[in-house]
Amino acid sequence: MQKTDKNSRPPKSLTVRIKKTGGRNNDGRITARARGGGARKIWRKVNYGQEKMDVKGEVERIDYDPNRTAYLALIKYKDGDLGYIIAPQDLEIGDKVITSEKTAKKPGNRMRLKNIPVGAQIHNISFNPNGEGKMVRSAGSSATVLAHEGKYAHLRMPSKEVRKINKECFASLGEVSNPEHRYVDQKTAGRNRRKGRRPKVRGKAKNAVDHPHGGGEGGSTIGLKHPKTPTGKPALGVRTRKRKHTDKYIIKRRKKRK
Repeated sequence: MQKTDKNSRPPKSLTVRIKKTGGRNNDGRITARARGGGARKIWRKVNYGQEKMDVKGEVERIDYDPNRTAYLALIKYKDGDLGYIIAPQDLEIGDKVITSEKTAKKPGNRMRLKNIPVGAQIHNISFNPNGEGKMVRSAGSSATVLAHEGKYAHLRMPSKEVRKINKECFASLGEVSNPEHRYVDQKTAGRNRRKGRRPKVRGKAKNAVDHPHGGGEGGSTIGLKHPKTPTGKPALGVRTRKRKHTDKYIIKRRKKRK
């Protein structure tokens, strides 16, 4: 995949400034620890849905995005508009893409699941017909179409979970770009700080007043039967998924990591 210069500026109409939160909510309380600082970033507006139905576009360039793990493809549409989409792995500058009910089976094109053949790799999948893509958007990921049954398509997700999705939903063809992202080594603490990640401290190394694992002398144990979060809730290995109305669409649960 041919990428443009990392320092190339995105079109102004497709950007917006985002305010940093430092991991705090609207009450000023820390809800996400070890966040803060970092280089200023400009948010790129990405077209995850079907805003440009049946309008052909050409890939102007492949851009780096500091807010996402995947690359973005800048598309110039026939009507003169510009837009960003998630760049699939085999998309090149000058390629043509289109979103339609049914179209050619090539990376970057987007269509309804009922028209995508079994065995195809897809990404940016929507939950609801005509809704924007919500699933499979990170670098190097893809889902596989396993079967078409009734009004549902069976998809194997990146987590190896198999679930049913309405065949009227849209999905983009191909594997998401930048699969090497998983092998990136941060190398220095400074690189993490520029990403807005502050140092993390073990609960055991804190005082008892600051963490349930804190206190004690030297390398003593946490003194609890099970690990706890800073707020005292069970941690490590506890199921956090609540019963959802979408559970009935799961055919095979994802495998538990060892």
